[in-house]
Amino acid sequence: MKTLLSLAVLCLASGMHPLSGQSVSPSPAPPPTPTVVGTFEVKLIPQGEDDKAPGATLGRVSIDKQFHGGIEGTSKGEMLSALTDTKGSAGYVAIERVTGTLEGKAGSFVLQHAGTMTRGTPELSVTVVPDSGTGQLAGLAGRLAIRIDAGKHFYDFEYTLPEGK
Repeated sequence: MKTLLSLAVLCLASGMHPLSGQSVSPSPAPPPTPTVVGTFEVKLIPQGEDDKAPGATLGRVSIDKQFHGGIEGTSKGEMLSALTDTKGSAGYVAIERVTGTLEGKAGSFVLQHAGTMTRGTPELSVTVVPDSGTGQLAGLAGRLAIRIDAGKHFYDFEYTLPEGK
């Protein structure tokens, strides 16, 4: 279980903010995408024993988060992970439902995580599941980047909402 929690923290720490390319056409640049920032606390709760076998150890963890900043609210979710026999190579997927407000707009939405580490090189994608937004967040789309600094969790959430929302 200790290895699984270490993997989860390592994967969460590997979040990279997506880079936006510049347009090479003479057309006007699109309007800036709103981005909110903040912090979150996360509690990872192992669910049963890890499945240890040659090649990879599989694990399952429940996720409880408390968001502060541009997102104010909580989330609950589940994570599946695989820790390989090769040092620094692992993967995880997770789904979490965020409930609260985004810049004062109330509702919920679902985030989908996909993370890998290849011999210590991380890749992480956290995106809003299409059409998962409810309430004032219906139609929400976006990407969330995670970073950890001195043990504190931070997020950058780049998002769009339909006109008039």
